[in-house]
Amino acid sequence: MSVKKREKKPWPTKEAMEQVYEMKLWGSDKAKFYSGEGSHNVEIVNPYIAAITSFLTAFNIPLTVCDLGCGDFNVGKELVKYTSKYIAVDIVPELIVHNKEKFKEENLEFHCLDIAKDELPIADCVLIRQVLQHLSNSEVAQVVDKLANFKYVILTEHLPKGDFVANKEIISGQGTRLKKQSGLNLLISPFNFKIKEQKQLITVSLKENKGVIVTTLYTVF
Repeated sequence: MSVKKREKKPWPTKEAMEQVYEMKLWGSDKAKFYSGEGSHNVEIVNPYIAAITSFLTAFNIPLTVCDLGCGDFNVGKELVKYTSKYIAVDIVPELIVHNKEKFKEENLEFHCLDIAKDELPIADCVLIRQVLQHLSNSEVAQVVDKLANFKYVILTEHLPKGDFVANKEIISGQGTRLKKQSGLNLLISPFNFKIKEQKQLITVSLKENKGVIVTTLYTVF
């Protein structure tokens, strides 16, 4: 007699992400909040900061930037000075309180929002760095619907090396589509994100065949 596999029940995304920090599921580094290797490994972080700095400083009038899923702000803190206003968003209330106390700049704001459900702040450019990869397709679709409101979208995703089937479904939380040999492609079904043009800014190849981290600039209008 075959035993029916129990289906995993989706957990609300806010609770799932709170657990990530409470249980140090992305590591700890002895910090109260730690957003993992993607926010602290210099081989990943330094090329990203250089690429985004180059983009932001190319404008005569500094842009307003919205950082969706700002995490522990180890990366964002390096970019604030190149913007007219930097709005950092995360879903975990305690993390936002912590960041407000730790990082203070005149042009910096922190907001606690669920980027799938809540209205997003107004900005010229949105940064989404290794965030959507943790969300279910339905939540990704909700975010994508709002991206048309920004002129520039800079998306960073952890993808498998080589060919893969994009956009496999997952439950929102700590994990990503990598375990299913998949990754996100917003331009195809079921998301069909409409853009004017795209430009790959950087690709970081990880050791031990752990995939690639790709940062792409989309010009929306």
